[in-house]
Amino acid sequence: MLADNDNLASDVLKGADEIARFMGLTRRAIYHAAAQNALPVFRMGETILARKTTLLAWIAGQEQTASRRAAA
Repeated sequence: MLADNDNLASDVLKGADEIARFMGLTRRAIYHAAAQNALPVFRMGETILARKTTLLAWIAGQEQTASRRAAA
């Protein structure tokens, strides 16, 4: 059980600053994208959170969509 909690803790980004650092964006961009539901984040109270694994999968999906559009 402890190992699962450690994995979860290392996968979760807490706050717009951590998410912004991970994604190479500004904090303002994170807040804007979250408000537009354009980023796979969730809230716990007023704190924005995201899983690293979810963000990486979302980015991969965005890349695939862009590649398909470019090929069309």
